[in-house]
Amino acid sequence: MKEFKELKNNPMYYYLIPLSILATIGLQIWNTLFNNFGVDIVGINGLQVGMIQSIREIPGFLTFLVVYVLMVIKEHRLAALSIVISGIGVALTGYFPSVEGLMFTTFMMSLGFHFFETTNQSLTLQHFTKRQAPLMFGKIKSLSALGNIIIGIIIWFTASYWSLKYNYLVLGSIITLGGLYLLLNSPNVPETPPQKKKMMIKSKYWLYYVLNFLSGARRQIFMVFVLFLLVEKYHFSVIQVTTLFIMNNIISFLVYPKIAKYINVYGEKKMLSIEYTMLIFVFLIYAFVENPLVAALMYIVDNFFFNFAIGINTYFQKTAEPEDIAPSVATGFTINHILAVLMPLIGGALWLVNWKIPFVIGAVISCISLLFVQKIKYAK
Repeated sequence: MKEFKELKNNPMYYYLIPLSILATIGLQIWNTLFNNFGVDIVGINGLQVGMIQSIREIPGFLTFLVVYVLMVIKEHRLAALSIVISGIGVALTGYFPSVEGLMFTTFMMSLGFHFFETTNQSLTLQHFTKRQAPLMFGKIKSLSALGNIIIGIIIWFTASYWSLKYNYLVLGSIITLGGLYLLLNSPNVPETPPQKKKMMIKSKYWLYYVLNFLSGARRQIFMVFVLFLLVEKYHFSVIQVTTLFIMNNIISFLVYPKIAKYINVYGEKKMLSIEYTMLIFVFLIYAFVENPLVAALMYIVDNFFFNFAIGINTYFQKTAEPEDIAPSVATGFTINHILAVLMPLIGGALWLVNWKIPFVIGAVISCISLLFVQKIKYAK
């Protein structure tokens, strides 16, 4: 495909790909070890895991600050610096085995991760055409999944020999050093339309904001409560959780380029409609089929359809003015994290009442998202 060949002619391709891999495996390391570290070492309960996960999402809510940080540092350099910060947060996690310590290291890891994700999405939409952007997002996700497979295999082997503390330290340090290398060796970035350096909300982008708002809550149920369900209710070990992550990333590695291609062929409306329709059933199965194997299978299915969410960003690119991309992506990321900050805390409290409630809420959110997706009119 011509568009794919042209990706590699852009220096941002070779800059964003390794940064994205580092960001993704950093989150993967943290996520893979978190529940076992929290339950087995710190002894957290459902409410506390909700509190910690809410704190993890606060930096996402603060991503509107990226617009102002860009006044003093170039966007592509901020992307690399964010990876350094995230890696340090991961490396330090094992040294703070308490609820308060987890809150601190979680915030640090998440600050770097979310600031990178904001700049990554913005840079991709700015430096690649409307047909190239889905392919670039697909390539980023596919290669990041490959990185996760490799890191998952590493954790699978080291879990039997290294303590959780040592895993965090060694693997987090690799993330930090990789980010530092790219920060010191950033490319000459091609010129793009100057971005507005202020927060902005435009009525023409209302659907992009709404879909981001709902996506934040759905993501938290997937990331927080499904893994907690597997560890707390079904007693999955680090190796079992790691095996699931490896399986998920093998699937993502294989299907992400195809999803990107199908977005260009069928459009965002159809692809997002498929995603939310399937998620309604997935969340209801989590809630009402009490079987560890079924829950694990649904986690894999859930992850598969989670990949369709790039359609929200490619839909926005097709409606946006070029100079609006950076501030609007930051705004969208902030809106995405309004419910993302609240959902783990609310869900954690509801978990203590009945663990099924967060998953029923997920099904309701998927229904509402499906209705709003039908409003898409600009995408092909």
